[in-house]
Amino acid sequence: MYSMTGYGKGEYKENGIELTVEIKTVNNRFLDVSLKAPRIFIAYEEVVRSLIRKKLTRGHADVFVNLTDKREKAKTLYVDTSLASAYYQAAKRLQAEFPDLPNDVTLTSVLRYSDVLRQEEVQGADEELTTALQTALDMALDKLNAMRLTEGEKLQADLLSRMDTVENLVQGVAERAPLVAEEHKTRLTERIQRALENVEIDHARLLNEVAIFTDKSNIDEELTRLSSHIVQFRTICQESIVGRKLDFLVQEFNRESNTICSKSNDLTVTSLGLALKNEIEKIREQVQNLE
Repeated sequence: MYSMTGYGKGEYKENGIELTVEIKTVNNRFLDVSLKAPRIFIAYEEVVRSLIRKKLTRGHADVFVNLTDKREKAKTLYVDTSLASAYYQAAKRLQAEFPDLPNDVTLTSVLRYSDVLRQEEVQGADEELTTALQTALDMALDKLNAMRLTEGEKLQADLLSRMDTVENLVQGVAERAPLVAEEHKTRLTERIQRALENVEIDHARLLNEVAIFTDKSNIDEELTRLSSHIVQFRTICQESIVGRKLDFLVQEFNRESNTICSKSNDLTVTSLGLALKNEIEKIREQVQNLE
């Protein structure tokens, strides 16, 4: 079981390359990756996202890549021939305008202009850089998942503990439910006797009223489904990727507890049902943190 919240850092320092990858993840319904990296890796961005998708399935991930490249780099010289021609033509016009001035324009003098001849580095990430990026990224992801797993184990313990509470509440409702109809029959009989002191009670009619009440307030199906959900919840908690499954199952828990509260005509059952809903809501909040 993995939490969606975590942090991981990976580093690569060899042959003049110092590259760091940091990943921070938070809750999100789907996998969303935000990548901030030097432009030299722009063509490698989809590869980075693909590597992340192999180890993450949900959550928002902020990925930061920092690079310091101290290697001797291949360089090229760029000559702006159009600009050089413009300089030369300008020199000729000045020569025509001021014929007494000596003309010292030479090829060497034109090359001295920084905007005519400039040095450029070879663009794009080479194989050594992409290897460094992948190595640091793998390390960061492994550390991230180790932290998420540790956090997930804590969440698992908390969820299973809360499920024990849910089971106790369901058991309490199950023990109380059969007594509700009998107590309703007793209260109804007492009210009729007070209202009609000298009139014989129609027991057949009384039993019919109790039967109708019992049918309307029957929660046997809801209790059976809740017991089944509890077993499923504990089984799913033993898996690695559980977020979506538990999220759906918690919705089912909530549906059954709502039905119990709506059918209840008993203060004790209503109180237990509300406590059940409260515990399920706490579980739902925790489930939102799971991958």
